[in-house]
Amino acid sequence: KAGHPVVLEPSHQPRAGTIRNLQEQLFQIRGEAKVLNRDLTSKQEQLSSWDQRVAKLNSQLADLLDRLSKLKEENSANSVIKGNLEQALEKLTAEMRRLMAQKTKLKTEFIGGIPVDSEYIIFIIDTSGSMFQYAWDKMIDELISTLDVYPHVKGLQIMNDMGEYMFPQYRGRWIPDTPGRRQVIINRIRTWNPYSNSSPVEGITAAIQTYYDPDKKISLYVFGDEFTGRSIQEVVDTVDRLNPKGANGEPTIRIHAIGFPTQLDNPPQYQITGIRFAALMRILTHRNGGTFVGLNDFRY
Repeated sequence: KAGHPVVLEPSHQPRAGTIRNLQEQLFQIRGEAKVLNRDLTSKQEQLSSWDQRVAKLNSQLADLLDRLSKLKEENSANSVIKGNLEQALEKLTAEMRRLMAQKTKLKTEFIGGIPVDSEYIIFIIDTSGSMFQYAWDKMIDELISTLDVYPHVKGLQIMNDMGEYMFPQYRGRWIPDTPGRRQVIINRIRTWNPYSNSSPVEGITAAIQTYYDPDKKISLYVFGDEFTGRSIQEVVDTVDRLNPKGANGEPTIRIHAIGFPTQLDNPPQYQITGIRFAALMRILTHRNGGTFVGLNDFRY
C-alpha cells in the first residue's frame, strides 16, 4: 500500500553563507600553514647552523682537550725537569758553599802563593857582605812582612846561613812568640852581622837536624843572594834525607826562600853565585812543599 516516505535522517543543505565562511577559514588556514612552513624552514636552517656551530665547537673542544693532554704531559715533564733543576741547584749551591769555604781557607793559608799554615817558623838569613851592605834594609822589610802574615805562632827561631843563632840562649829551643819578642828581633837584626861564607847550606841543614819533628808544622824561610857551595845536587840529596816526607806525602818542614838579586848588578862573569842560589832554592822549595820568590830589586 503506497504511503508517505519515511524520513530516516533530516538532510542539512549548506547555505550560501556557510560555504563562504568555510572557504575563508580554508584560505586562512592555508595562509597560516604557509607561514608555519616558512617558520619551520627558518627554524630548520637555524638548527642546521647551530648543528654546524656545535660540530665546530666539538672540534675546538677536541683540539683543546688534545692541547690540555699535551700540556699535562709537558707539565709532567717540566715537573721532572724542575725537580732535576732543583736538585742541580742544590748541588750547585752546596758546591758554591764548598768553594767559598775553600776560597776563604786559601785566603788564610796562602799569602802571595806561599802557604802560611805553619805553627813554628825558622829564618835562615845570609849575613854575608853583599847582603849586609846592599840588601839589608830590604831584607828587614821582607822579614817584617813575613812575620805580619803569621799573627801568632807557637815558636820562632833566627839563624844565619852558617847556623849561628841570633839569640844563643835559645839554642836548640823555640823563642816564644810575643809582640815584645818580635820587636826585640827587629831591633837586633839591624846590626846583627856574624860571619858568613855566602852559602845557606849550613844553616838549612843545622835547622832541620835540630828542629825536625813530625808532630809539628814548621816552615823554614831562607833569605839570601848567593850559593858558593860545590854541588847543588849534593845539597838537594842531603835535605831529602834530613827532611823525609810524612804519611801524607808532604815533607815535615816546608822550605821557602826569598832571593835578593844583589849579584845581578855585577858583570856577567860574577853573577854565577846569584844564579846558582836561585837554582838551588827553586829545587829545594819545590821538593819541600814551599815557594821561591825572586825579587826584582834589592833596594826598595
